[in-house]
Amino acid sequence: MIATSSSLAGDGYQPAEQPKERVSSKDENPSVLADVFRENVNIAIWERGLSSDVEKSVARLVASDKSFKLSITLSAEDALASVSESLGTSLDCALSNDIAALVEMFCYLLDVPRAGLRLGVLDAAMCPKFHVDRVPCRLVTTYLGNGTEWLPHDAVDRSKLGVGSNGLPDSESGLFAKPDDIRQLGSGEVALLKGELWDGNENAGLVHRSPAVDAGDARLLLTLDVSR
Repeated sequence: MIATSSSLAGDGYQPAEQPKERVSSKDENPSVLADVFRENVNIAIWERGLSSDVEKSVARLVASDKSFKLSITLSAEDALASVSESLGTSLDCALSNDIAALVEMFCYLLDVPRAGLRLGVLDAAMCPKFHVDRVPCRLVTTYLGNGTEWLPHDAVDRSKLGVGSNGLPDSESGLFAKPDDIRQLGSGEVALLKGELWDGNENAGLVHRSPAVDAGDARLLLTLDVSR
């Protein structure tokens, strides 16, 4: 007799887990970031540009300290004061206000009391190989320079991540089929990247990497993580 699925289940059979579908969600309205709560979304992108005031503030910061690094934990309530003090700016600084607004948005959206903030000027790729983050969710935005590169879920052979690459470059490991598979965030765009520790998102965290930085150029990258 050919076993049916029900009779196999009675013998302890466990059907294979179905591949997870994951997609991106993009919009010019910041409300799109809430789409990260949809089960099938592993990156939500707010397609925004930067104001001229923010761009000027960024240029001043990078020109004043090309090795600037900041790592702090802060709440939505003290975000502006903490960022302004850390950057050595007044409360009306455009960059400080923009960062504080993103901290508030992140904390309220994810319903967390505090965020771990990292802001730094980079002259080289921080994480040059494609990878996934072992976090629930991470906000990323690039204020200056090339934005984060990422791969659509259905374009990735996840067996080639990490040691599965056998030490080969991403372009040779078989992780993705063709260069056109690679997507990239624009400067100023804000993205929420769903990681491996988001409940129900195991083996579906967004695959991404830092972009190359040309000699003499710089990036100013902001990331926010959940901090309890």
